[in-house]
Amino acid sequence: MKKLTFAAAIAVLGATGAYAGTIESACLKSDRKASRQLCGCIQEAADLTLTGRDQKVAAAFFRDPHKAQETRQSDRRSDESFWQRYKEFGTTAEVFCSGV
Repeated sequence: MKKLTFAAAIAVLGATGAYAGTIESACLKSDRKASRQLCGCIQEAADLTLTGRDQKVAAAFFRDPHKAQETRQSDRRSDESFWQRYKEFGTTAEVFCSGV
């Protein structure tokens, strides 16, 4: 099972597409001046850890970082669940993209 999961991760990370995903687009449009390579890597981490809906929520954080703080501090159960997945995404992105 671990081999299958690893193979799936490699397939996703190794795939290069002509489209920019939700997170990648938000990253490229942000004022952080991140490279296409870094934003693409962050998108790959998002594809491994976040649903499409989660990615839309997370992409909004690039435009309005205060939304992240509001979501993190929210008492709503759905926001708490999202925040746990978002933290996993952040950890994954840090590991995968630290050398980019």
